[in-house]
Amino acid sequence: MSTLFDESHRELQRRFDTERLADRIEQRLCREQISADDRAFIERLDMFFLATVNAAGQPTCSYKGGDPGFVRVIDERTLVFPNYDGNGMYLSMGNLAATTQMGMLFIDFSKPQRLRVHGRASIISAAAVAPGFTGAQFLVRVAVQQVFPNCPRYVHTMREEAPSEFVPREGQRAPVPKWKRMDWARDVLPAGDPARQPDGD
Repeated sequence: MSTLFDESHRELQRRFDTERLADRIEQRLCREQISADDRAFIERLDMFFLATVNAAGQPTCSYKGGDPGFVRVIDERTLVFPNYDGNGMYLSMGNLAATTQMGMLFIDFSKPQRLRVHGRASIISAAAVAPGFTGAQFLVRVAVQQVFPNCPRYVHTMREEAPSEFVPREGQRAPVPKWKRMDWARDVLPAGDPARQPDGD
């Protein structure tokens, strides 16, 4: 009995004669726990893509970036990552609060490799995990349900030019994003946002 595929997947698999292949991949590569190799891969990356869905079934996908190790493996069934200051819409985080369903796609573009993690998420206090995460508004705890690699053949090989200067770092003051200083945004920023101040950057 598959835990990964439903009838919509099966219909396409049968149409293109990949049902046997899909079953073999699920049997051999799909797991419910994070391995030591998975952990090393996840914790050396500085970004991932997050897929969520709201209560009406509408999806969104977002990019999450930080310094290497900003996604932390707590144990073989649990991940945590910080939510940093953003545009204030909380699309992904609101979806997680509503449905808990999420998927994470980790990609190494320097030597193409991909890993997927599916799980259930909960929003927890920034102080709930030690050591803490500098600049975190709160944390997302992921109860891992499925972990599996993906074929990397269509991943373009790229190299990193520079890490983002906006990533919160201990002992450093991140610059203010330029869009927060624009007239359409500045008067509706949260109280205490540095962009409200003339010397905020």
